[in-house]
Amino acid sequence: MAVRRLDLGYFVRPASETGGPQPRVEPVLAYLVRHDQGLILFDTGIGRADPETEAHYRPRRRDLRDALSAAGVSLSDISLVANCHLHFDHCGGNPLLGGKPVLVQDVELTTARNGDYTFDELIDFPGARYEELTGEAEVRPGVWLIPTPGHTEGHQSLVLRQADGTVVLAGQAHDFASHFASDQLARQAVLDGVEQPLPAYPHWLERLADFDPRRVLFAHDCSVWEPAQSSFPGV
Repeated sequence: MAVRRLDLGYFVRPASETGGPQPRVEPVLAYLVRHDQGLILFDTGIGRADPETEAHYRPRRRDLRDALSAAGVSLSDISLVANCHLHFDHCGGNPLLGGKPVLVQDVELTTARNGDYTFDELIDFPGARYEELTGEAEVRPGVWLIPTPGHTEGHQSLVLRQADGTVVLAGQAHDFASHFASDQLARQAVLDGVEQPLPAYPHWLERLADFDPRRVLFAHDCSVWEPAQSSFPGV
């Protein structure tokens, strides 16, 4: 399975949400997975929002069709869609993929449909075809969707078992690779029997550890997490 990152634009997170004095520009990244049973698209970019949201985040979009074309494929080539969650910056291209199965956690879809969460036209669009999951599932041979709640209750990550090691497409389970690394170290400290207090970490890291990930990629960070003992060419 080959994985290709798709650049679908960026937005400006205001200082009120960064925890610091400055705003932060964050990329919006999706991932195209070439599987023997067809192309899988994980996340679809930034959807249109109301004027208040547009002013708040100042998004700059790259059309999903253009991003796919640069990868040598088209919308019609996609066989399966999965969203890490249904906020407008992750499911914005879904309406372009009417008729394609969209894999989502049932709690995420229910929350999205309850209002005050995302934009209705990005959820129930013509041809919307959801396949709701309750917990983890192997959706194609070697392809797993694993619940990774935190950012939203129904957040999920895509796990790809590959010959050269497992790749995790973590979506927004962590905002940054460095945050994921910190939680990994907190888990290791617990395993090593380091005396408390220690930082808390998400319980689902234990499940991801079962897959022995070699690389973890994110929706809003171009950095890639790799284990501390990774090998690099020429090193």
